[in-house]
Amino acid sequence: MNTYGYFDDENREYVITNPKTPVKWINYIGTLAFGGIVDQTGGALICKGDPALNRITKYIPQLPASEFKGETLYLRLRQAEGYLVFSPFYVPTLTPYARYECRVGLGYSRIISEMHGLRTEVTIFVPPGASCEVRDIRITNLTDTPLNVDAVPVVEYSHFDALKQFTNADWVPQTMQSEWDADLQVLSQFAFMNKETRVNYFTSNRPISSFESDRARFLGDHEYGTWANPLALQQEELDCYQARRGDNIGALLHHLGDIRPGQTVRLITQLGQVQNVRQARQDIEKYRQEAQIDQALEEMARYWDTYLGTIQVQTPNPDFNRMVNVYNPRQCHTTFNWSRYLSLYQLGLGARGMGFRDSSQDVMGVIPAMPQEAKGLLVKLLSVQKRDGSAMHQFYPLTMEANEGDSREMEDRPSYYSDDHLWAILAVCAYVQETGDLDFLAQEVPFYDKDKNDQPIESAPVLEHLKRGIAFTRGDLGRHGLPLLGFADWNDTGNLPTGAESVFTACLYGTALREMIALAKHLGDKDLAQDYQAAYEQMAQAVNREAWDGGWYIRYFDQDGQPLGSHRNRHGQIYTNAQSWAVISGFAPPERATTALDAVRRRLNTPKGIKLSTPGFNRYDPAIGGMTTYPPGAKENGGIFLHANPWVMIAETIVGRGDRAFEYYNQINPATKNSIIDEYECEPYVYAQNILGDEHPQFGLGRNSWLSGTASWCYQAATKYILGVRPTFDGLLLDPCIPAEWDGFTVTRRFRGSTYRIEVQNPDHVCRGIRSITLDGSPIEGQVLPVLNDGQTHHVVVRMG
Repeated sequence: MNTYGYFDDENREYVITNPKTPVKWINYIGTLAFGGIVDQTGGALICKGDPALNRITKYIPQLPASEFKGETLYLRLRQAEGYLVFSPFYVPTLTPYARYECRVGLGYSRIISEMHGLRTEVTIFVPPGASCEVRDIRITNLTDTPLNVDAVPVVEYSHFDALKQFTNADWVPQTMQSEWDADLQVLSQFAFMNKETRVNYFTSNRPISSFESDRARFLGDHEYGTWANPLALQQEELDCYQARRGDNIGALLHHLGDIRPGQTVRLITQLGQVQNVRQARQDIEKYRQEAQIDQALEEMARYWDTYLGTIQVQTPNPDFNRMVNVYNPRQCHTTFNWSRYLSLYQLGLGARGMGFRDSSQDVMGVIPAMPQEAKGLLVKLLSVQKRDGSAMHQFYPLTMEANEGDSREMEDRPSYYSDDHLWAILAVCAYVQETGDLDFLAQEVPFYDKDKNDQPIESAPVLEHLKRGIAFTRGDLGRHGLPLLGFADWNDTGNLPTGAESVFTACLYGTALREMIALAKHLGDKDLAQDYQAAYEQMAQAVNREAWDGGWYIRYFDQDGQPLGSHRNRHGQIYTNAQSWAVISGFAPPERATTALDAVRRRLNTPKGIKLSTPGFNRYDPAIGGMTTYPPGAKENGGIFLHANPWVMIAETIVGRGDRAFEYYNQINPATKNSIIDEYECEPYVYAQNILGDEHPQFGLGRNSWLSGTASWCYQAATKYILGVRPTFDGLLLDPCIPAEWDGFTVTRRFRGSTYRIEVQNPDHVCRGIRSITLDGSPIEGQVLPVLNDGQTHHVVVRMG
């Protein structure tokens, strides 16, 4: 039985009722422009523009969960002798509570607690378009006598260069400074070199009686005082010390006075960053006003109504509905913003920026709901593609500086990843299929290659970027006629020496070719379509000639031409992705397609998800690389790597097995984990990256939540393939593949200026097959709804059979 929380479907919130979750559970607020993460006990990691190069708060995930992280709120009650001090967020004082809720909402977290006769309700969010985090604090007296209450919100600052905060304990503390502006009632903080360019500020809407900006003074006793009991809070006033070095904090003491029984007092804090605090006075004053805070929350709610309203579904499965309607598209929004840059697992310290491969897949999950923003990201991605068609592996959004990722660590391996550039082809085609924006294909975008003045050497239309990507792989083949692996493909940890070949990249290349063939035909370019069709058939022959192992497809050939992912191997005999993508690409003939997928079910499926490979390697092998650094059953060494699971779902719909596709969907749906949290541990409202597999003693343990390509691909698997509502260049294709037991389902879908209300009926209880489709009562030929672009709502009835 779950003892940690529940879904509040009416309010679109997950409600955490026990602050002591097995690991920190978080929410994202704001965007990469300004925002970050908030955990279930009020700690926060906030940045502006880039978590590595412009971090604001100091949040150290490796510290125990009971420790202060980034931000908190203290309340204190005046007593006969001294003060009773506690945090309504539970951490860091660990005060017993009568009630605790953290409501994880859409762009906000709302923490409600009852302790020592006070109910505290704190809504934490970033107003749309603002560069500040707001905490809207409401404190209510639940007793029958007045209570004299002080409130002390606290933030601890990080150096803006997040990595240097931890690697240079000489320079960093010498640069950190704080200043008080009595007129504005603002406590500012900055690194000395940023004093006139990037200033953090902390303020509120109520008179600030005193403040502290030095951590040592706040904790007291040469920092042998603790966050659980800061000695400064036993003083009537804080010291009003303006730090000129050291560990900078912001602590603002508010005397709220006597709060009458039943009375609620409201305190609003702001943590922001501006170039100049005095010049930003108008914005600071704006979010001191209660009406403006209420308005900002309403605006944010309207935004999410619009965003989520692009696709809404109703099926017989409540967990499927809540994920597809709310939590999955919301997670896609988060991965779109943050890629793999900042979470409690990817720490945003600069080793990893925005991934080319990652963001190319993430963007596909948001294209229906935010096409213009998606288009902007696509331009950024294509601008770090190289002239030869390959791509840089990652980039930093604040500077757009790119690099080759982990390949820099192994000088005896190639520097490129064989798959990166191909994902962008899928993403651009998905954008054009959704929007019909053919003009985008003519937009000029520079390549990443620079001259001696650091200026791009060449620019080209988007369509040419796609052609270059195809050309790179077409000309980068190994001895079996398959694409060379490079440093790695999608599996970053498969780092075979130079000369190895990737069957996965072959299949991804085939999928990209199919998209380009369809695009060329839509553009009327018959010669290009024929050329790419010939390339497709050539690669299909190579895959089936060289990579079929008798019962499944091989995953790699090493530098000596030996297979990996074969029955001949002792470890790593079968890999999921070679099977799913052989089907997705269309390379696998029908009999081989079902045989390969049956092998996945027999060898790789578990009740908790599909493993990436089996059996696991039992020792480190430098010839294979990173996957062998994990013990058997963990991550890429036989773990349940969730990102790969929706690809099997999609493959199963392609062969028409809706029951099996939905079974695979359901067994990794995080909402279904809500009753087994002590085993699973991660948030049940977002997908994790991985679950430990059955070769591991902690089988079922989830990790690395939020920033995973699982989000985009599960959303696509659910909406485009299981429900089968799929954009094409010509219109909206209807091709559902569902559990046979379903009587049907409904989908409301906005598409190219019209809204389609689609009712799917399944009277014969089949998995796949369409008997008839009517549009506004009139039958249509085929399965593609026409593009109407009339601003109207249209009713579609699909009868399966």
